[in-house]
Amino acid sequence: MLYAVVDIETTGNGYKGQKITEISVLIFDGKTVVNEFTSLVNPEQNIPPFITNLTGITNAMVRNAPKFCEIAKQVEEITQDTIFVAHNVNFDYNIIKEEFKRLSFDFKRKKLCTVRLSRKIIPGLRSYSLGNICSVENISINGRHRAKGDAEATVELFRRIIERDTNFTINSFLNPKSRQATLPPLLDKKIVDNLPEKHGVYYFKNDKKEVIYVGKANNIKQRVISHFYDRKKKEQEMCIETAHISCTETGSELLALLLESAEIKHRYPKYNRAQKHNREAIGLFTYEDQKGIIHLAFNKIKLTPNPIMSFFSLTACRTFLENLCQEFELCPKYCHLQTNVASCFHHKIKECRGVCCDKETAENYNKRVQEAIISASIGSKNIVLKETGRTPNEIGFVLILDGNYKGFGYLDVNQDAQLESPEDYQFFVQPQKDNSDIQKILTAYIRKKEDLKDLENEEIKI
Repeated sequence: MLYAVVDIETTGNGYKGQKITEISVLIFDGKTVVNEFTSLVNPEQNIPPFITNLTGITNAMVRNAPKFCEIAKQVEEITQDTIFVAHNVNFDYNIIKEEFKRLSFDFKRKKLCTVRLSRKIIPGLRSYSLGNICSVENISINGRHRAKGDAEATVELFRRIIERDTNFTINSFLNPKSRQATLPPLLDKKIVDNLPEKHGVYYFKNDKKEVIYVGKANNIKQRVISHFYDRKKKEQEMCIETAHISCTETGSELLALLLESAEIKHRYPKYNRAQKHNREAIGLFTYEDQKGIIHLAFNKIKLTPNPIMSFFSLTACRTFLENLCQEFELCPKYCHLQTNVASCFHHKIKECRGVCCDKETAENYNKRVQEAIISASIGSKNIVLKETGRTPNEIGFVLILDGNYKGFGYLDVNQDAQLESPEDYQFFVQPQKDNSDIQKILTAYIRKKEDLKDLENEEIKI
């Protein structure tokens, strides 16, 4: 069996823009290096100064070097029928694969990661960086952060791993059905094995224990493992950084959704793109004027008592109201979308029934406003949504007072039976912030039920 031990240096601009500046491929038969290809590479973009300081590779050094397209055939040929080996293999492999993809070529090789192998065969080290392992193992590196120097050190490390592999660990890693083959290089298999298969929220952390991703799951272990099989660039980059995983069981999907949303806003993880906004800007509210007509209005959230919904921007609020007007034939004048007008423009194009010019009664108009409010939110009710707890003797609950989300909590079944009204639950709730994302989660949950009566019978107190 032949192994292609590979190391590359890059421009360091992330997966999407990262280009190779140097590559070294050493063909290793398990005992000696039998072939080699090493070359600087013109990345066709500037090398940032901090990368030059790290590697010593300058723009001048690569200016006349071959482009990757000019050496691609040599790289493909020398690695044919070999196992692709690297320290943190997904990094090198995916960068090279992306270079080939730009040339419309699908580069595929079996992979081995010396980080993962070292964790298994040389356990107990404080760090599994190439520099630290080589220091512990007394392996000299002739040219740190240069492709050939790091590749030669990786060959020697891999040779020692092969010698100590008495349990056929390498064979198990090469088995495509083996979980070891798919785990991130910095992650210990025991962490994944110990994850629960229950509802909850999980946290991906880097080697500094910083949370880089928060997710929710109905089966935490299954969902976590699914990330490792995802071929999207964002997922691959995230998994390469992941060194630790922790989780919090919630007992139900609803509580997992609520906790996930709160944690994303609190921690602002690097790889979460949705629900990161923390500041609520605009609140939507209602009031009744002297004619008895219900207005839908909006203002800064601090000046809006008990808002129906909240938004991150005025544009988002106005867009929502415009859609509501169209769906329920409401009057833009009384939704404060058209100001200083005697009658709205929509009446002229027959999208408003004429409450603004006394052609519709306030009573009929208000019915549609109430329908719109119900469709847009959970209204102004006091509600306790009952959920499955984390243990058989526990219930989880979500508390809503005057239409505002107060948070969630857990109670012993016997303790819950003693509470008579939603107000009683506020003494046991874990306070959480209300926002438009939470309102969407709760509204969607309630809409799944046929009507409010079914909810009252099954799982809420009103």
